[in-house]
Amino acid sequence: MAYLDSQGSEEEEQVTPACLVCGDFGWVRVEVPINHPYFGKVMSCECQQREDDPSRQARLKRYSNMGPLTRLNFQATRPEGRSTDPDDQDAFRKSYERAAAFAEDPRGWLVFSGPSGSGKTHLAAAIANRVVERGQPVFFVFVPDLLDHLRSTFTPSSEISYDQFFEQVRNTPFLVLDDLGGHSSTPWAQEKLYQILNHRYTAQMPTVITLSLAVDELDSRWQTRLGDTELVTTCALGITGASGPLSEWGMVGQELRRRMTFESFDVQGNRANYPQKQSLEIALQYAVNFARDPEGWLVFLGPTGCGKTHLSVAIANERLKLGQDVRYFLVADLLDRLRDAFSPASTVSYYRLFEQVRNADLLVLRDFDFDMQHVTAWAREKLNQLLVHRYDARLPTLITAVDVGEEKRTDPIISRLQDSSLVSVIPIDAPDYRHQGRDRRANS
Repeated sequence: MAYLDSQGSEEEEQVTPACLVCGDFGWVRVEVPINHPYFGKVMSCECQQREDDPSRQARLKRYSNMGPLTRLNFQATRPEGRSTDPDDQDAFRKSYERAAAFAEDPRGWLVFSGPSGSGKTHLAAAIANRVVERGQPVFFVFVPDLLDHLRSTFTPSSEISYDQFFEQVRNTPFLVLDDLGGHSSTPWAQEKLYQILNHRYTAQMPTVITLSLAVDELDSRWQTRLGDTELVTTCALGITGASGPLSEWGMVGQELRRRMTFESFDVQGNRANYPQKQSLEIALQYAVNFARDPEGWLVFLGPTGCGKTHLSVAIANERLKLGQDVRYFLVADLLDRLRDAFSPASTVSYYRLFEQVRNADLLVLRDFDFDMQHVTAWAREKLNQLLVHRYDARLPTLITAVDVGEEKRTDPIISRLQDSSLVSVIPIDAPDYRHQGRDRRANS
C-alpha cells in the first residue's frame, strides 16, 4: 500500500499489513445505517487499542508517516541547538524544555515559529517520536504534501477516499503539521486547512505546528486560533521572516535611493514656465509633508518624466530611514509576481505575498493605469482588493499615474479618489526632465 514519506513522495512498499482490518491505516469506516450518528465517519481501528500487541510499535511508526525523521529524539539533541549565537541558544533551550514536557503530557497545542534551519521540525519530530514510544498514535505531515495528498484522493486510482483521509487527519489523536503557511495557497487549500485546525481547536486535540512565517501573516481565522493562549503555547526560535524571498521583494533599489532625494529634486524644471514651476514646487511640498507624516493617500498625476518617480522614491527613502516597511512596485511587476505565486514551483505562497503588500507601512504603486484597459479581469480584481483594503484601513499609499483616465465614478478605485478627507491628488504639469537639451540634474 502507498504511504507518504517525510518528504511528501509516495513510496510503494510490498509489505503485508499487520492489521487486516484497517491495513495499518489505523482507521476504519463504520458500516452503519444512514441515520446513525457515526454514518460517514471513520473510527480508530481496534488494533490501536491492543496495548499488548508486539507489532503495535511497528504499526504506530508506519502510521506516524515519519519516515527518516524517526531518528530524531530528545536524547540525541543538544539542548542549546546548533547555533553559536547566545540568544539563539537560549531560545532553543527554552523550546527544547517545553517540547520535552509536551511530549510526556500532550495537552493543547504547541507552535514552533522561526526561520528555516532554526530547529522547528527537529523538535516537532522529537515530540512525535516520543509519543510513539509511549504507545500513542501520531500523524506527522508536511503541509504542502498534505494538500497534494488530499487532492490525489479525488482520482479513481486512489487507495483511500478523500473523506476517509480527511477524517483521519482531522481526528488523529496527535497531529503534527509541519510548515503551515509555506504552501502555495488557493481558496480551497485555505478552507481545508482551516477546517482541520478549527475542528481540532474546538475539540482541544493535541496538535504541534511549525511555522516559517509570523503568525500575523497567516489567514486571520488561523490567527484567532493560534492566538488563544489558554490552549496554545508558542515557542519562538529566532525572528520569523527576517530573510528569504520576501525580505527584498518590493525594495527600492540603492541606485534610485542615491539619486532621487528631496535635495536633488529641481523645481526649476526643464525650461519650465512659471505655472509649470509652481506645480513642481507644490508637488515637492506635498511630498515632503507626506514623507514626514504619511497619512492617507497621495496621488501624483502627470506626463512621463515630470518628476513623479523622483518624488515617490524620495518619500520612500525618508520612511525607510525611519525603519518603516516600505514596498515599492511598478504595477506590472507586482501583478506578474503575484501570478507567479500560483505556480506549484513557487517557494512563497500567494497569500503571504498579497498580505505583505496589503499591510505594508507604506505602499508605493508606480505607473498605475486607472483605465485598466490592458489588464485582465483577475488583475483588476486583485488591484481592487488591494486598494479597497488599504482605503478602508486608512493605510498610507502613494500612487503615480499619467492621469485618472475616463470619468468612472462607479469604479471602486476611482470613486475613492474623490474622498478629499483621505486622498490628495496632485497634478504635475512640467516638461520631461529627460528631454534632450537638459543640461543639469535629471529628474524622472
